[in-house]
Amino acid sequence: MKEYPAGKIRNLALLGHGGSGKTTFAEAVLFDAKATDRFGRVADGNTVLDFDAEEIRRKFSINTAIAAVEWNDAKLNLLDTPGYFDFVGEVYQGLRVADAGIVLVPAKDGVAVGTEKSVKYLRDRNLPVVFFVSKMDEENADFARTLGQIAAAFGAQAKPFALPVLEGGKMKGYVDVLSQKAYMNGANGATTETAVPAGMAADAAAALEALKEHAAESDESLMEKFFAGEDFTPEEMLKGLALSVAAGSVYPVFCGAAASNWAVKGTVDRLVALLPAADAAATVPAKKLDGTDASVKCAATEPLAAIVFKTIADPFVGRISMFRVYAGVLKANSTVYNPGHEKDERIGSLFLMVGKKQLPTDQVSAGDIGAVTKLVYTGTNDTLCDKAKPVLLPRTEFPVPCLSMAVEGKAKGDEEKIGAGLHKLQDEDPVFTMGYNGETHQLLLSGIGEQHLDVLMSKLKSKFNAEGTLVEPRVPYRETIRKKVRVEGKHKKQSGGHGQFGHVWVEFEPGQGEGLTFEEHIFGGSVPKQYHPGVEKGLQDAIKKGVLAGYPMVGLKATLVDGSYHDVDSSEMAFKIAARLAYKAGIPLAGPVLLEPICNVEVYIPDANLGDIMGDMNKRRGRIMGVNPVEGGQQVVAEVPQSEMAKYANDLRSMTQGRGWYRISFARYDVAPQLVADKVIAEAKAHMKEEEEEE
Repeated sequence: MKEYPAGKIRNLALLGHGGSGKTTFAEAVLFDAKATDRFGRVADGNTVLDFDAEEIRRKFSINTAIAAVEWNDAKLNLLDTPGYFDFVGEVYQGLRVADAGIVLVPAKDGVAVGTEKSVKYLRDRNLPVVFFVSKMDEENADFARTLGQIAAAFGAQAKPFALPVLEGGKMKGYVDVLSQKAYMNGANGATTETAVPAGMAADAAAALEALKEHAAESDESLMEKFFAGEDFTPEEMLKGLALSVAAGSVYPVFCGAAASNWAVKGTVDRLVALLPAADAAATVPAKKLDGTDASVKCAATEPLAAIVFKTIADPFVGRISMFRVYAGVLKANSTVYNPGHEKDERIGSLFLMVGKKQLPTDQVSAGDIGAVTKLVYTGTNDTLCDKAKPVLLPRTEFPVPCLSMAVEGKAKGDEEKIGAGLHKLQDEDPVFTMGYNGETHQLLLSGIGEQHLDVLMSKLKSKFNAEGTLVEPRVPYRETIRKKVRVEGKHKKQSGGHGQFGHVWVEFEPGQGEGLTFEEHIFGGSVPKQYHPGVEKGLQDAIKKGVLAGYPMVGLKATLVDGSYHDVDSSEMAFKIAARLAYKAGIPLAGPVLLEPICNVEVYIPDANLGDIMGDMNKRRGRIMGVNPVEGGQQVVAEVPQSEMAKYANDLRSMTQGRGWYRISFARYDVAPQLVADKVIAEAKAHMKEEEEEE
């Protein structure tokens, strides 16, 4: 593949609800560009961009995949993003380096939640929006209804640039609004140019007139021409509309059927003319190493500035790092600088990606996207630059994972393999988090949803031969006391030679803070000072297990008030044991209670779901702290017991059809209601009994 200047490169993200036809659209583009000689199908598992084993097995996209394709005298970098919400991190990675987005909307199903999310992602990043009404070859496909839904959902700036030619309800071709010509479907994406059907002439002319207004609004000279009643040249129309599309004042709407390869070629021809090139932005924001603002210019003559936006963890090849060059040229067999890690990075062979196929190249210039293997220090979100002029490009801010599950090995010793495999997968998927909870002795895996975690477990098995199962994580309860008691602890043992003797009186009462507050009020030397640390150590060991369910004891104050010792038989160890005995004797008398963790939850939902969410929070024993209007809906702030939030990610998705999202963080511990406490205590005792039997 030859090298293209930034002005000839289009970096386009394909977005939409799951099953809207993004991968098939990319497949049609590759076929029409003669980049492939066969037309793959998702159902057959042989598409260029769904090449991961999990994607082939599940028959939907999981990863953002890239296809570099030559299109006439331009180059397209198609970024095929997943439509299922659990893989939103992959969408963020694709959008990080895209210059525009094509949102696919099935003509039968219309605007769905995934459509809304896709447009929001593009609007949030100020990227141009294009719609492609897809699957026009299916039964009950309705372009007019879908166009109406798009306009109702996203505004009057959604304008048809193509109209389907229908016969008997079936799409036989399309009218290109700008040229006022019709193109009838042929075999393998070919079309036959004809005049606009008589019955469509008025609609086509009206659509063109609406586009003329938008073209005129983008440029003063065009505005003057428009009011003078003069026609625009085709070049003037394209120039004016390209400015309007880039500004977001027009959302072009095209139509077709990728699986039948209808209207894909004509659509892409228009996209190349209408959408901004990789160098459309005068400068790209960056930061100097001291944190001050900087910028880079998209030109091959500038110092290098590139960002790694995605990493693939390949057990055979190693890490494949995908990057976009924003300035300068990244050359094969060169050395560049990673300012984030303050390391020089050796660049070996460079590639352009077409799915999993790697096309070798000597260099990747400003505006283009490429890949490199075996980087030592560089991961996703890292900048590579010229050491003489170091800059940091903006990092992708990923969504925070909310659903946490515990991972258990299928066989003994699997935990280590699972941990190592997950660590490698974090290069590929920076959204999920993992950590070991020393208290519950569980490896916790947090992701966007159940499907996200399930795919991670499948990848673990296929890539790293580490097999694990997901179980609900144990809740880290605590115990505390409510009353003050004074108890005795005596340890006396004689077994030949020196014996063991320790004797204490300890007052236990509710205290402040997480753990133990220890004091001593000893008068007359009844317990010598050298044994006081032994008493404190004994109590510190004891509070690791409460008396109700074996959970750690918190908020406990212990005061050593009296005791006795033996000149020969007393030792620090003896007093340590005596303190534990006092703990075991006293805590059951001090009104022990179970504490449960309470979380602060912020739920973001459309207005229509407010009642359902508040009712659901009440069922979860939640306390509503506030409801605040936010852009696009409402924010519900609540405090909810952690034990009630285990599957909330799935429940919220179901209640809001995927529109809602939430944040969760630990707030504090609170006394658990008696019914809850009784259940937790019974389960803990059963668990302890199982562990004893196993030993």
